[in-house]
Amino acid sequence: MKTLVTSILPESQKNRIRKVQSGGYKLASQAKPLASAYYSLLSRQFLREERAVLLGLAKYHADLQENDANIFLLRRNVHRLEKGMMMRPRRAVFAKEYIVATVNVYRKLVAEPARSQESNAVSLHWAYDVLSKYFEIVAPEPAVDRAREMFEKCPIPAKTDTDRSKTPYHRDLDEHPVTYEQLERLAIKRRSVRWYEQKPVPRELLDKAFTVAGLSPTACNRQPYRFLVFDDPEMVQTVASLPGGTAGFKHNIPVIVAVVGTLDAFYCERDRHVIYIDSSLAAMSFSLALETVGLSSCIFNWPDIEKRERMAEKVLGLEGYERPIMFMGVGYPDPEAMVAYSQKRPLEVIREYNRPINPL
Repeated sequence: MKTLVTSILPESQKNRIRKVQSGGYKLASQAKPLASAYYSLLSRQFLREERAVLLGLAKYHADLQENDANIFLLRRNVHRLEKGMMMRPRRAVFAKEYIVATVNVYRKLVAEPARSQESNAVSLHWAYDVLSKYFEIVAPEPAVDRAREMFEKCPIPAKTDTDRSKTPYHRDLDEHPVTYEQLERLAIKRRSVRWYEQKPVPRELLDKAFTVAGLSPTACNRQPYRFLVFDDPEMVQTVASLPGGTAGFKHNIPVIVAVVGTLDAFYCERDRHVIYIDSSLAAMSFSLALETVGLSSCIFNWPDIEKRERMAEKVLGLEGYERPIMFMGVGYPDPEAMVAYSQKRPLEVIREYNRPINPL
């Protein structure tokens, strides 16, 4: 209705509306309380995100209250232990504020691995190795001693496919698997491909690329995202209709991937943006890895449009604390199709050394 009304207004009226709107933005942006009032009373643009954040917080803390089995808390705290081990100089006692809670969660999950939603024992074995090393090097302290006693009573998780210790280690700095020139060529070859050969995409190749995606950096090693993959033709067409950027070529997409962030990975609002950062890092690694196995991709933007959010929630069966981050089309590139040149911004524009800063 709003679009219809706007379309029939004379240009002079439209200009006046734009002027009032611009003035409203300027006024509301002058102070945080005004901005809060604007988005509380005059705009509904952040309602879904606000509710999603609250639902994520509710689930995170409910998991702790009900059964202490929060896998995201375990992943975060084990990584914090790793960072403590690597400190130079390393403190004799560290992590005493959270080591009991960490071991308590570990105790619950190692007793019932299915509660962690991890597909195998790799993560629990990582936690076991790091906790074992921690208790080996940390000095005696009441909270630490209590946690150590709890840990020693825990069963050892099932063995994984490698005997290598999953604790902090020294990298081989003499090894250079990829040269700069090779990486640059790969980045140049990766283009947004919209036309694909009409043949099945082996899941083995997709999983190779997803494995690389899973190695991407992520805040406190939580990995608060999932890749929902669709290669059934009918399902692909339904899911490919969700993002607006597929019009005109969605019929030829062999595989579509929905990248979904989960806000139940965080204990407070301050980390609400992490799902977008971590998911994007993983998606970029996935996109580059696809090129190494002969596949190509196109990332479809996902603007925050309430109508499409509702569609995605229904079609994908998402929980209220899960948010679509982006969609990606994947397939064998059509050798006869073209790709956009897409000139990138100059280095001098995107990079700036030692910009003048203000003292704290």
